[in-house]
Amino acid sequence: MPRWPDRVPIGDPNDARSFEVMIARYFEWRDVHGYARHGQGSHDSVLRQFGKWCAQRGITRPTEVTRTMMDRYQRYLYHYRRPNGRPLAVRTQITQLSLLRSFFKWMAQQRYILYNPAAELQLPKKAVRLPVEGFSLEEVEQVLATPNVHTPFGLRNRALLELMFSTGIRRMEVTNLNVYDMEAERGVLTIRQGKGGKDRVVPIGERAIAWMRRYLKEVRPGLVLHADEWALFVNKEGVRFNPSGLGNEVTRLIKASGVRKRAGSCHLFRHSMATLMLEGGADIRFIQEMLGHAHLGTTQLYTRVSIEKLQKVHTATHPTAGLHGVKARERGSEREAEAQELREALEADIDEEIAEEPGDDALRSWVPKRLR
Repeated sequence: MPRWPDRVPIGDPNDARSFEVMIARYFEWRDVHGYARHGQGSHDSVLRQFGKWCAQRGITRPTEVTRTMMDRYQRYLYHYRRPNGRPLAVRTQITQLSLLRSFFKWMAQQRYILYNPAAELQLPKKAVRLPVEGFSLEEVEQVLATPNVHTPFGLRNRALLELMFSTGIRRMEVTNLNVYDMEAERGVLTIRQGKGGKDRVVPIGERAIAWMRRYLKEVRPGLVLHADEWALFVNKEGVRFNPSGLGNEVTRLIKASGVRKRAGSCHLFRHSMATLMLEGGADIRFIQEMLGHAHLGTTQLYTRVSIEKLQKVHTATHPTAGLHGVKARERGSEREAEAQELREALEADIDEEIAEEPGDDALRSWVPKRLR
């Protein structure tokens, strides 16, 4: 049976090898083996888009797809133009091709096909770009002070912003929080089923705990629509926020604060927390744990070191940075040992992701060159 009966099936739904049936079996297999359901909608859309493209060329079964067809589809993605005339971003192309590789890898593992036509696809080279500039500490404080805490929703919003900045959790993770996930006495927050279906525990700052206690005691009981509503944060209807609703509320607060305009809303607090902790001297491994990144490479691309701190490090360590030069050889072996440790940790994390998510072997080509 098709996974979504209301959709137009790709090929004959009664054909046991049609795209429609094989896609449904693929997602059933993922459910049985405990893969996260978050993101399955976009995953399904990518597979169905590819299936429709194949059907237009007379191919209605994924078992009929060849390596040549995969190469043609990769060129199709490269030349595709959106309604506004813009091409697909390289990251989007990589994501779509990686999801297709996961699907065909599963088909080969299940013996539906003898040869994986997507196994040797060479993914586009992903450009390494600086992330969107986050908030400075002064700008964060300006945004946090925006809600009117003398009103119920204002107090809720202040607690929400404080929690997001203190923990750096993702938008989806915020909407999934329940009241029992915060342990104020221990000063920790449990994030269940985060990205990749992984749980983690992160610390909460004392100030965020103080605002959360006020919200839970003074406001939340009067906002919830039903007594059995366990959502930590509820919207104006008294039910759990959905991701888009939460994003719109945070965007409104940032706009009302008057800080410099930039892309993003909830993610800005996550990025700002990581950046400010890094600039404050936090080890990148601790930031990695806070953010829930599976490997250090993601954290290194995610965080931004200020030019002021970079200049200080350059002056202190570069052999010709000072007027008379400095001796850097004494620390050579120590730096090499640290670099080797970082390489090994990154390789271990990538191996873990490859084992957990089919198709993630492409991560090896994304390892920063200086870590290889």
